Amino acid sequence: MFSSIGVPGLILILIIALVVFGPSKLPEIGKAFGSSLKEFKNATKGIVSDEDSSDKTEKKSSNKN
Repeated sequence: MFSSIGVPGLILILIIALVVFGPSKLPEIGKAFGSSLKEFKNATKGIVSDEDSSDKTEKKSSNKN
């Protein structure tokens, strides 16, 4: 995901974020971003597992016929 940005790009983004939001807001923003990313990962895992289980049930029902 971040391989195309590179280290200098990440440093530039952090400096801009520091200037825009200030040093007191950055930990709060990082925490909110981290929790949002965690929820997104959990939601995508749920969707993938639902698709896998529906594929398995379809295969089982087609094998019975």
